[in-house]
Amino acid sequence: MCNRNSLYQHHGTTDTELPDTERRDSRIDGRRSSIYSTMDPVPQLDFYAHSSMTGRQQRSRPSLDILRKSFDVCICATPSPVESEGEKPFVPVRFGWVTGVMVRCMLNIWGVILFLRLSWITSQAGIILTWLIILMSVIVTSVTALSVSAISTNGRVVSGGAYFMISRTLGPEMGGPIGVVFSFANALACALNTVGFAEVVRDMLEYDALMIDEVNDVRIIGVVTICLLLLISMAGMEWEAKTQWLFFIVLMVSFANYFVGTVIPVPEKEAMGFFSYHSEIFMSNLLPDWRGPDGSFFQMFAIFFPSAIGILSGVNICGDLKDPSSAIPKGTLAAIFGTTISYLAISATAASCVVRDASGNPNDSLSANFSEPCNGLGCKLGWNFTECEETKSCAFGLANSFKILSLASGFGGLITAGVFAASLSSALAFLVSAPKVFQCLCRDNIYPYIGFFAKGYGKNDEPLRAYLLTFFIAVAFILIAELNIIAALISNFFLCSYALINFSCFHASITNSPGWRPSFRYYSKWASLFGAVVSVVLMFLLTWWAALITFCVIMFLLGYVTYNKPKINWGSSVQAGTYNMALSYSVSLAGVEDHVKNFRPQCLVLTGPPNVRPALVDFVGSFTKNISLMICGDILMVSGGTIYGQIMFESHILVKWLNRRKVRSFYTPFTGDCLREGAKHLLQASGLGKLKPNTLIMGFKNNWKECTPHSMEDYVNTIYDTFDSNYGVCLLRMMDGLDLSEGIQLDLPSGAVLNDQIKTVFQSKQGKKTIDVYWISDDGGLTLLVPYLLSRRKRWRQSKVRVFIVGEEHTIEEDRKEMILLLQKFRLDIHDVIIMTDSEKPPQAKNLKRFEDTVALFRLRDEQQAESVVQQLRKDYPWKISDKELEALRQKSERKVRLNEIIRRNSQQAALVLVSLPVPQLDCPSALYMAWLDTLTCGLPCPTALIRGNQQNVLTFYCQ
Repeated sequence: MCNRNSLYQHHGTTDTELPDTERRDSRIDGRRSSIYSTMDPVPQLDFYAHSSMTGRQQRSRPSLDILRKSFDVCICATPSPVESEGEKPFVPVRFGWVTGVMVRCMLNIWGVILFLRLSWITSQAGIILTWLIILMSVIVTSVTALSVSAISTNGRVVSGGAYFMISRTLGPEMGGPIGVVFSFANALACALNTVGFAEVVRDMLEYDALMIDEVNDVRIIGVVTICLLLLISMAGMEWEAKTQWLFFIVLMVSFANYFVGTVIPVPEKEAMGFFSYHSEIFMSNLLPDWRGPDGSFFQMFAIFFPSAIGILSGVNICGDLKDPSSAIPKGTLAAIFGTTISYLAISATAASCVVRDASGNPNDSLSANFSEPCNGLGCKLGWNFTECEETKSCAFGLANSFKILSLASGFGGLITAGVFAASLSSALAFLVSAPKVFQCLCRDNIYPYIGFFAKGYGKNDEPLRAYLLTFFIAVAFILIAELNIIAALISNFFLCSYALINFSCFHASITNSPGWRPSFRYYSKWASLFGAVVSVVLMFLLTWWAALITFCVIMFLLGYVTYNKPKINWGSSVQAGTYNMALSYSVSLAGVEDHVKNFRPQCLVLTGPPNVRPALVDFVGSFTKNISLMICGDILMVSGGTIYGQIMFESHILVKWLNRRKVRSFYTPFTGDCLREGAKHLLQASGLGKLKPNTLIMGFKNNWKECTPHSMEDYVNTIYDTFDSNYGVCLLRMMDGLDLSEGIQLDLPSGAVLNDQIKTVFQSKQGKKTIDVYWISDDGGLTLLVPYLLSRRKRWRQSKVRVFIVGEEHTIEEDRKEMILLLQKFRLDIHDVIIMTDSEKPPQAKNLKRFEDTVALFRLRDEQQAESVVQQLRKDYPWKISDKELEALRQKSERKVRLNEIIRRNSQQAALVLVSLPVPQLDCPSALYMAWLDTLTCGLPCPTALIRGNQQNVLTFYCQ
């Protein structure tokens, strides 16, 4: 391990020692000092900015140690690298809210549905319900946009769009699955829009002009189109933005062409149902007229809603925006407002100018003296469409033609150009969005084998590899040329993203985390929750089977991330929520009295650095994991103080070691002059409310004979203090010892603990060995509870628990039955109960002699000394054993030697031995007590635990 007493070294000069030019440069470079000290800087942005996000070297403020202990040290702000003369600064292309967000979102929202389906939806649902469908979609998208605006203004959004927001808010568990699904959905949306464009081009061709056939022509046109779009996107964001502006201008011209055309009456178009504005037409199209098997409100909603999936287009390129926090709210909300007005206006104007049914036959015009029967709205307008209405053979009108906008416009070719612009702009936007999101996901290393696609090229860090991957996915689905089923999946994927974005905003709001401080104030957590619920409901209302598939994919990816547990910390709202729950439950527990039924061995384990005593960590972790509290206490015996930063640095490494070992424990370092002082403070200060340790666990002091007497006295006094604090105590002894400090190294530059995969006996399957419990004294049941908890673990499940108790030969059966009955009432799965009837026999001479030889090293030998001398010796050497004390405690010593003989005879093949720990009496010297502990556990090849509760019940057979 590293030297914990070492200090970090700092060197530098004061600001006053710098030349005038350097001092001026330091002011410009952000190294100005406060009025308190030349080395104490004023607040500045660079101290809070991550270098990875700013593209500059990381700056750091001086530590407290520098400010307290140094006098003439310069500010520790690393200057930015100076650019060489003549070298142009590295400036990537960045977009404002209009080009980067608003135009991009509007182009994605204006799609083929607007031009080819909106008028037909209006004929089915009527103007009122069509507006309701539009407004319902707008409510969902607007609430989501408000949530997006709140999240995007709560700190700098780098890249990755919806994935970045969800993952940084809800954590990698939810962000990872959405990143995969959202990237894939964008790739499929690119394919769908490309196929839509290809179908329009194919329909424009005459039958004789087909290259092969209708399906293969869509494939050919689609692949050629996607190749051209790929070249535009790979040329860089500048070219892509210019192309989007071209599409935007084309759409504006086509809209103007349409609205101008609606006010110009054209008699040649009346046969096809266009009459310009008429109040009769408006009133007749006000209410629904459901037709066909799919004629229903929710079916129309399902057809329309995919047109609303484009609101995240600006968010997906947030890394290319000048100011995402400002651009995303303004651009997204402006796009929703503008497109909503256009959808409402086009649906209303189309339904005010075009009748539902028209024959297209010029001969159906009514003359002044007609006598044939005529029914319907056409009669009032001078046309007789009765025959085609009755036979349902009308080929024109709102309900029968998808080209109403072309019919009503001044020049139909411009509407075709608008369809091209809408489909190609959406395809291009999705082709750009998918790689951007996927690149961010790859860089987070949440899933394996995808890091290859994280590499960026050029000044805008373009994900060219991810572009190619998106291209091949899109081509694969273009070649299928039958995407109705996939279209349903795409709508569900986007709705799932909307639901999670809204839930992210809601969850971040209710956790009351101080880090949730969005500058965008116009949002409501309850509106976000409403948006999340509505999005999920819509998923099942639109296509229930697609919703199930989406949730299955999400749950599979979520399960992988949850199991893999990536080492990522984004300060998510889930962490804040977990803290709130823990705090709330801890406070509520504080007012509840302890009950024996809820007792758990909450352990303070004096491990030192945990990786130095892995066996002790694994032993305690085996019976506390997912059950009770475990705290690894590390008492740092320092002289002259230590550096807090260094302790925290090493703490971080040791916590990572515990996590890699899958041990659920806290690590708590504590400074103290000795073991006893540190343990006493840890016993008093560790824990929170009811989450407080009640059992102290230490390793057995194997070197107690060779160490200094003060060290041995310190160890035994720690046990004394623990009992005085009403805690239980457990000492673990292993034949080869617990301390592996000689084989453990700490690599400070890399922060890695070397040799940390040492496997201990507690990590192995124990098979059918036994766990032998020598319940010598009734301590309240802790001696029995620990082996029971161990036997519930997978590695110990086959092990049989045997309980040994002291009894008499003539009452052996009664003692055994009584103990079995007691254990049954405790509901403990005990394999066997063994009565020790020979514990009162004297020990073997050789074993007794071994004990006496051990004690001889610590004898005071005061028989021949004067009383005054004896008193002084006892005062100077309190750990030593006087002759009088040794004789008074001889019987106890012999019984412990005899008990060790019994243990060695019965438990040589055991997996673990637990023995009741003798309680040290006040008049017992520490050397004699250590000799007892050493005698009880010597000669055993298996791990041995000396354990003692605090004499209060931890087991009960009552139900209340």
